[in-house]
Amino acid sequence: LRQQLKAIQKELGEGTEIQEEIKGYQEKLKKLKVAKEVREELEKQIDRLAQMHPESAETAVVRNYLDWMFALPWNKTTVDNLNLIDAKRILDEDHYGLEKVKERILEYLGVRKLSKKIKGPILCFVGPPGVGKTSLGRSIARALGRKFIRISLGGVRDEAEIRGHRRTYVGAMPGRIIQGLRRCSSNNPVFMMDEVDKIGADFRGDPSSAMLEVLDPEQNYSFRDHYLGVPYDLSKVMFITTANLLDPIQPAFRDRMEIIQIPGYTEEEKLQIAIRHLVPKQIQENALSNKLISFTRGALQKIISNYTREAGVRNLEREISAVCRKVARRVAEGKKHQTKIHAQNIEKYLGPHKIFRDQLQKKDRIGIATGVAWTAAGGEILFVEATRMKGKGALTLTGSLGDVMKESAQAALTYAKAHASELGIDREIFDNSDFHIHIPEGAIPKDGPSAGVTMATSLISVCTEKKIRWNVAMTGEITLRGSILPVGGIKEKVLAAQRAGINVILLPKANKKDLIDIPANVKRDIEFIFVDEINEVFKHAMLDREKTGD
Repeated sequence: LRQQLKAIQKELGEGTEIQEEIKGYQEKLKKLKVAKEVREELEKQIDRLAQMHPESAETAVVRNYLDWMFALPWNKTTVDNLNLIDAKRILDEDHYGLEKVKERILEYLGVRKLSKKIKGPILCFVGPPGVGKTSLGRSIARALGRKFIRISLGGVRDEAEIRGHRRTYVGAMPGRIIQGLRRCSSNNPVFMMDEVDKIGADFRGDPSSAMLEVLDPEQNYSFRDHYLGVPYDLSKVMFITTANLLDPIQPAFRDRMEIIQIPGYTEEEKLQIAIRHLVPKQIQENALSNKLISFTRGALQKIISNYTREAGVRNLEREISAVCRKVARRVAEGKKHQTKIHAQNIEKYLGPHKIFRDQLQKKDRIGIATGVAWTAAGGEILFVEATRMKGKGALTLTGSLGDVMKESAQAALTYAKAHASELGIDREIFDNSDFHIHIPEGAIPKDGPSAGVTMATSLISVCTEKKIRWNVAMTGEITLRGSILPVGGIKEKVLAAQRAGINVILLPKANKKDLIDIPANVKRDIEFIFVDEINEVFKHAMLDREKTGD
């Protein structure tokens, strides 16, 4: 009967196609070098396909599954470029600065050269937007001689995006990890996952919990995608994740990764990046050449300081592109002579200055202290104003301050009350006066503990009527006992102080170690004073009463 059925199917032209397909799958399985569990699963699914009717819906599901399994790069490995000098040249060619990251990649290559059994590192680049985290991943892949695959996890809320859907669902597919590996046809690519700090979670599960297995070298050699149903080895993959902030990342997830901080660039670094990378790129993209346009160092410095305020170089690239477009239009109109862009004619192309440097009031005043703050765009100068008027001891805070900042101001007032006699303050001031602390640029939300020292200084200045030096900036968290605790973002804060023309900066003693990250030319311009107690801050920041005089 079976033979008759085959003969009938042959006459009708049915069945032959699926039998050819099954034969093809069996041939592929013979050549495939996979684990026993994977081989058994493939054999089982091929046998199931042989028993099914060609027109049934289940046939399409099994066929799709087998196509995915045979398309995966189970044994396709690219050969690493283990020439360290060549790799260093490629990394330097693509990016200026970023020494820590380059060093880490070269260390990995060095160990890889000595040992074949090294697991791929799992790195997390954390830094503000526009500093080159994603392009650095591409450059690392080029230096290693590996394939590069990038996925963005921003806004991903479904766990199935990572682990895939089970085959029982209509339209089921593997997760993004397996899809990425199939696309690049290699089991050891550089796999970049952008925006891991923006992963969400809802009723469909938490994707960052699903990532724990992917990013753990002790577990990812047997990663199980729900769709595949068999273990897949991810241990050869080099995973790189990127984030703007560390705080939103789940602690267990953060623990799996080696975190490399990429700080914002200094003005000198931005200038070098513009000269080496951005200007040549924009000249080429706008169909110009060096015979038609040239930028002087002065012009680029003016764009950096007067038209952009950012930690990275994205806006800088946009401004250079805007100049190139205007020149391209003139060339298209027939004016083919070289246009030289210099500091004097830059306004003709970009209009009036967009950014005004933080203008210091070059005058010692009572109740106005200069602080430095960290922002996502780098560092900024912060002016803290305090004043006193008749009242009953109330404290008013304005300037769109967050809870932590409000608590710092409260701590500063409590310290002043508790140490009034030491500071030479009449105690009655606190009973008969109200205090108001204001931080200008009220539309911008501000938070964090690092303005505690600045608030205390402006408050004590008002109470003692001593003037604060205009050229001294400060940062640090204050305790009720007057101790100064360390804060973060020192490099960005110091660079902001230098931009504003500050000569002296007061830092917590525990932050002395952070000076290693600060460029030598900045250290020459600024005097650093390290303090442990708030009294030391008053000594360096405030003038004695007899010296005050406009």
